[in-house]
Amino acid sequence: MTHAKDLTVHAAGCVLWRRSPVDGQLEICLVHRPKYDDWSHPKGKLKRGEAPLAGALREVAEETGHAAEPGAELPTMRYIANDRPKEVRYWAAEAGAGSFMPNDEVDRLLWLSPTAARNRLTQPRDRTLVDALLESLRLA
Repeated sequence: MTHAKDLTVHAAGCVLWRRSPVDGQLEICLVHRPKYDDWSHPKGKLKRGEAPLAGALREVAEETGHAAEPGAELPTMRYIANDRPKEVRYWAAEAGAGSFMPNDEVDRLLWLSPTAARNRLTQPRDRTLVDALLESLRLA
């Protein structure tokens, strides 16, 4: 008998942020995935044996072109995707050097204010991560 845990898809990602080069205000990075036609935080499935934080930073680099400096761990999201339980661990991460190049997985990237990011996110559950990021930065 297999346990539900064995079927869980493990993924990780970051709520990527920076200070606006224009006015110093907080901006959050969202990526658009043409396959799903959705706006989300950069994230992806972990490779076998990969540590969640390492996977989160790898996905950020692959999807946004940016290096990232991880900060606080944010709430883990659990939901059903394609009839399987999925668990996505998230970290706050400050964007480092890099530049975005559109690819098959991610064709657009936006830097938005927290309010605009919350409104643009496709999945309501992802909005709680914006609030969690703001809370973590307030405490830092």
